Amino acid sequence: QSQLVESGGGLVQPGGSLRLSCVAPGLNFDYYNIVWFRQAPGKEREGVSCISTGGRQTDYADSVKGRFTISRDNAKSTVYLQMSSLKPEDTAHYYCAADGPILTSFRRCTLDDYGMDYWGKGTLVTVSS
Repeated sequence: QSQLVESGGGLVQPGGSLRLSCVAPGLNFDYYNIVWFRQAPGKEREGVSCISTGGRQTDYADSVKGRFTISRDNAKSTVYLQMSSLKPEDTAHYYCAADGPILTSFRRCTLDDYGMDYWGKGTLVTVSS
């Protein structure tokens, strides 16, 4: 019955910041790569950022590089997405997803949605003046 739960979305002005959280009390994040996705109205879902199980490897979509930062706190089973310098085009529903379990072998995280085992229901981010 474990599931991912996103929070932190809301309305923010261009140039502002938001911090999204993804938590799963029933899931040990130590064994899962985590990926943030977003989907804007009328557009396809796209990968925004991802982080490996231990946090050493991360990736970002070109559109958010330098503005977004992904991090994780495995003790809290939580992944964060710090979003700064927000633009109207960042407006979307943001989802987190988990890929695993990953045991002893390292698995690089990627920004595709193939093989995701758990999904959250999403949180809405609206960037508007």
